[in-house]
Amino acid sequence: MNPFDRALVLWLNGLSGNLPIIDDLARMIASDYLMPTMFSLAMFGLWFAGRTLEDRARFHYWVLIGISSIGMSNVAVVLINLAWDRPRPFEQLPEIQLMFYRATDPSFPANPVAIGFAAGAAAWMANRKFGYWLFGAAALYGLTRIYAGVFFPTDVLGGAVVGISVTWGVTYLHRLFQPITNLFIRLTRGLAIG
Repeated sequence: MNPFDRALVLWLNGLSGNLPIIDDLARMIASDYLMPTMFSLAMFGLWFAGRTLEDRARFHYWVLIGISSIGMSNVAVVLINLAWDRPRPFEQLPEIQLMFYRATDPSFPANPVAIGFAAGAAAWMANRKFGYWLFGAAALYGLTRIYAGVFFPTDVLGGAVVGISVTWGVTYLHRLFQPITNLFIRLTRGLAIG
């Protein structure tokens, strides 16, 4: 464990327990349900956004990239976890006040943060302002997970790098499947789903 991780996780987690309303809010944000649902709804909303057909086609393309990136980010995290089983902060530091359930999977990289940044990167390509909001939400998600004693800061940074990198890679590879993507988008329009 590096000194940066130790110092920052102990400082942030040390703030917990002082204000119950902040702790409750952090638990809600750090949960496995709120933010992943919000990222999914953001992709769903982006699918139906756009005022012109060109905007909608662009948004549809980036939503498909986002969905693919979320799936591939999970695969990337599993592969990294197979190579490195990093213990969680609450397993290494007895001072940690765990505000969450005891996760059993490896700590690095932060899988939920990777998913948030993958969705944010795809949304950012479609609409810069919307993407910045999702990046902010993903960062907040990671910060609350550190506060709750579940991740180290480098786990969160690693998750962000994985999510953004995978989105970049999926964007590059997706060009090979452009005809299939275009056919899918036209099919959804024909079925009045987009």
